[in-house]
Amino acid sequence: MEIEGLGSVVAVNSELQFNRAVREGERLYYTTRLDSVSPEKITVLGTGYFVTFVMRYFSEIASGDQEVGELLFRVFKFKPSQVAAPGAAASAPAKPKRPAPGISNDTQFFWEGARSGQLRIQRCTACGTLRHPPGPVCSQCHSFEWEAVTASGRGTVYSFVVMHYPEVPPFEYPNVIALIELEEGTRLITQLVGTAPNDVRIGQKVQVEFHSYDEGMVLPQFRPVPNAN
Repeated sequence: MEIEGLGSVVAVNSELQFNRAVREGERLYYTTRLDSVSPEKITVLGTGYFVTFVMRYFSEIASGDQEVGELLFRVFKFKPSQVAAPGAAASAPAKPKRPAPGISNDTQFFWEGARSGQLRIQRCTACGTLRHPPGPVCSQCHSFEWEAVTASGRGTVYSFVVMHYPEVPPFEYPNVIALIELEEGTRLITQLVGTAPNDVRIGQKVQVEFHSYDEGMVLPQFRPVPNAN
């Protein structure tokens, strides 16, 4: 959706929900609906509108297509607050930065591990259950006692999606996002690198890598292991 005079866009938030698990081999498609456009807003980024889209995902079934999930995606389309004066020399646009992860007391150990080149997973010291994302209490025995263990970094692709649209800087598209099942048994969501979307397969073996981005941010990402399948 284009709004005249508002050439800048930034993603605000998204909410994804599934009605049921999707199965390998299903033919999926989605429809997009413009849900709402807010009144004009003035922010530190500039003046514009919050635009919300709703994408509904369907599975092609002979007896009638079945809805399997829905994605709410909201962006802010705006005119930047700082505009160069007429006649001023145009400067190169700033390179968009990756959004930094939210870090709390529960997740700090994970991000500190990434900066050290370690993939750390939370483990309940009472019953030994691994959990990710990290949290304050064990879902199995409800203990508040836990420790961090260093995972091997090896795993397999449990599920994945390929994002084509909307394109949000600075990510490159198509963007492969995967749910990885680690050797230790727990799972995490991450970006797959070093592979074409058509080459990704369920059960494919992968290995963690740690990549540095803006302002010292380090992210664990996974790369397929060559000739492993």
